[in-house]
Amino acid sequence: MIRAAVAAALLLATSAQAAVIGQMTPAPPLTRERLADIPAGERAAWSSYLDRSEAARRLNAAETTNGPPPTSGDAAASMPLSKPARWYATPEARHIADVIVSFQSPAGGWGKNAPRTAVRQPGQPFSAEKDYVGTLDNDATVTELRFLARVITAGGEAPYRDSFVRGVRWLLAAQYPNGGWPQVWPLVGGYHDAVTFNDDAMVAALSLLGDIAKGQGDYAFAAPALRADAEAAWRRGLAALLKSQVVRDGRPTGWPQQADAVTLAPVGARNFEPAALASAESAGILAYLITAFPTPPPEVAHAIGGGVTWLRGAAIADKAWRAPAPGEARRLVDQPGAAPLWARYYDLATGRPIFGDRDRTIHDDVHDLSAERRNGYAWFTTAPAKVLKAYGR
Repeated sequence: MIRAAVAAALLLATSAQAAVIGQMTPAPPLTRERLADIPAGERAAWSSYLDRSEAARRLNAAETTNGPPPTSGDAAASMPLSKPARWYATPEARHIADVIVSFQSPAGGWGKNAPRTAVRQPGQPFSAEKDYVGTLDNDATVTELRFLARVITAGGEAPYRDSFVRGVRWLLAAQYPNGGWPQVWPLVGGYHDAVTFNDDAMVAALSLLGDIAKGQGDYAFAAPALRADAEAAWRRGLAALLKSQVVRDGRPTGWPQQADAVTLAPVGARNFEPAALASAESAGILAYLITAFPTPPPEVAHAIGGGVTWLRGAAIADKAWRAPAPGEARRLVDQPGAAPLWARYYDLATGRPIFGDRDRTIHDDVHDLSAERRNGYAWFTTAPAKVLKAYGR
């Protein structure tokens, strides 16, 4: 591990050899034209999926949305999930639940980045961002459902139960035939159609469905039919998660930030987010698998072992990512004894750290990025350290 980490650090430090090594290719959307590339026996399921998405889009559009958009802000903070159980029976909690119900889209999902503080008014948009009317991005939809479950368990009335079931049905409807989830549903095109691991979107969906399937604790109220559907979706999602793990030289490594909607191959997202191995997303997936499977079956154990081995080898030793002085751009600097760092992205072919800029150029040295991107994105992370420690226990 140490030799690999030092080698990675030396590679990053060799700016004299840095170069533009490629161009980011945008992720293809899921369209009917792509159905021709899908095996004939699977096309009907994908065609039905697109029909379902288009129907959901029409359903959302039928609601007049000419009013002022909801306030943007920290949505998760307005829906606390760690209060004592009795708190979820209070008027304060019921008010938040009422707001959640009011902002549920006709298709059943929720938008992101909107504090659940004031009830939606007639005609008001369901989301502050028009392309995110029903999304898993930034913990949306899953947080709303988990909050509703706590209120229901504390004695919440039928409207909360109905909203919860509609939300879970949205999650089931949004799942691709191959088991993955897009970032946004109904589909809106672009990278939003990709199977999304970024921000733990797919992990959050799997975790929630797994809890519903067990029917315990906050989810004991779930009807048997809903639990069965949740378990089936969870199994399909787990299979897609394992299939999305990148294999290099016959060995499983990490996961990408996004995967193609159909093939589950790594794809890019925004201009500066190339198709690559993603350290933080891989750490989040591994943390979920380790927690969900105390005694993992062979295929899960294989995935965990490969991912952990890859993260150990990708660590960068004796470096810090910081601004040398106030007002200066951040740099990767020598710092003997520093805690391990990981680059956000690693090249799929070479395993070396890579970095993207807004013009879609891909670089092998973070210092070659524009100042705006170098300072405006989390190019390095310490997140994998926690999962490596958990695996060691």
